[in-house]
Amino acid sequence: MAEQNGKELASRIQNNIQKVLVGKEEVTELLLTALIADGHVLLEDVPGTGKTKLAKALAKSLNAQFSRVQFTPDLLPGDITGINVYNRQKNE
Repeated sequence: MAEQNGKELASRIQNNIQKVLVGKEEVTELLLTALIADGHVLLEDVPGTGKTKLAKALAKSLNAQFSRVQFTPDLLPGDITGINVYNRQKNE
């Protein structure tokens, strides 16, 4: 029963995304697979192919928050996630 509900939900999400973005069925399916597997996704493609629109449509379909990072050659992971610095004097 839970498997059927999960398939139905994934199908409804995919159909909702396809209302906004046509022709990205395989990418949408892979994106949903990563979501179900609690994974991460890095969308790479040439400019103007709908990566942001796809991510926004997924977020809206799930009633989730959307944010985007524009990568540059000098961007480091710590620029996005922040860093923790150990203070020896305070032992923190």
